[in-house]
Amino acid sequence: MEKFRIIGGNRLCGQVDISGAKNAAVAVLPATVLIDGVCRIENIPNIADVTNTLKILKYLGSKVRYINKNTVEIDNRNIFGYIVPHDLARHMRASYYFIGALLSRFGIARVSMPGGCNFGVRPIDQHIKGFNALGATVSPMENGMIEVVANRLVGNSIYLDIVSVGATVNAMLCAVKSRGFTIIENAAKEPHIVDLANFLNSAGADIRGAGTDVIKVRGVDHLYGTTYSIIPDQIEAGTYMAAAAATGGDVLIRNVIPKHLESITAKLQEMGVYIEEYDDSIRVCRPEPLIHCNVKTMPHPGFPTDMQPQISVLLSIAKGTSILTESVWDNRFRYVDELRRMGVQVQVDGKVAVFQGVDYLTGAPVKATDLRGGIAMVIAALAARGKTEIEDIQHIERGYENIVDKLAQLGGDICRIVVSDSVAVRAL
Repeated sequence: MEKFRIIGGNRLCGQVDISGAKNAAVAVLPATVLIDGVCRIENIPNIADVTNTLKILKYLGSKVRYINKNTVEIDNRNIFGYIVPHDLARHMRASYYFIGALLSRFGIARVSMPGGCNFGVRPIDQHIKGFNALGATVSPMENGMIEVVANRLVGNSIYLDIVSVGATVNAMLCAVKSRGFTIIENAAKEPHIVDLANFLNSAGADIRGAGTDVIKVRGVDHLYGTTYSIIPDQIEAGTYMAAAAATGGDVLIRNVIPKHLESITAKLQEMGVYIEEYDDSIRVCRPEPLIHCNVKTMPHPGFPTDMQPQISVLLSIAKGTSILTESVWDNRFRYVDELRRMGVQVQVDGKVAVFQGVDYLTGAPVKATDLRGGIAMVIAALAARGKTEIEDIQHIERGYENIVDKLAQLGGDICRIVVSDSVAVRAL
């Protein structure tokens, strides 16, 4: 078993480079299934979710070749599989993107219900609504599998009852090679939706309106090989912004798109954090104590739900009372029980958490409950007094590349330890 051991109290200072966006990569890689040629995908993050996605592609018959650790070449000209079994799908939520991609390629897809972080019921009813609208039939199977079949996908109007990133992605994947014209209304507007559309358009698709709530797709017969670079990770950048603020640090965060960070920047500035934007970087400095504020997560361009646990750490050490409202997912406050072990004073009622700021946090043994909750433990540990050991770090490494090295280069006292027979040994 591996853990992170963190000795808190050091200000994070220096420069850090942001990796490619996890949420964009796990959509773009399944989308390569649609392409009759060789794709070269650059700036992919070296994280577990990407590794698992590439394993699925190989299982389906893709030829995958790493050019370097952040560039991969994918040849799907001879892909043959249309089944994604449970042992491959269970590691991540985004495995359901293979439904839309395989359905569009073969007219059939059998995919196990996806895994990933567990914070409430996350049905795929809106995905099914999109599949049905385009002419597909969805049937449950044994062992948690679902089968989606269509003799021919035909363009149609799709109105999503709720804003859903996953359903928007699957609707785009189905529509891109369908016959005719598709309109997706109430579509998600996140940066990775735009990135997926840009990738598909670079391969010959005709997608317009990505980044707005109405996406229009005119089906094409063929998509061709292309070279594409994934956008920087908005959430990783926001995480380092929060870490700099929590430790009273001064960090230049490079390889970012500042516009993607506007909602995060606005809340940090409201809390008294100094932020300076450049063309492709952002400086975060916190010279004074944090000020309390209220935060409500919303679909893009609102404050992202994937930044909710990280900002909760800041609210926990800000002067006064702060209210954090989660409007996207149910049960996303599971991690606060671990933060309480470090001295956080918080009361949770449904989707609302009320934080009473404390003067300092104290190191403690904690567990990562999920990806973003786990990185909140890391931020809290960096800001806390004393030693913290974090278990179940596999959740964190699903979405953060070289997290130990990046934080250590900023001055964080963090290392990975291997625990064997109750004896901790520093990992080589």
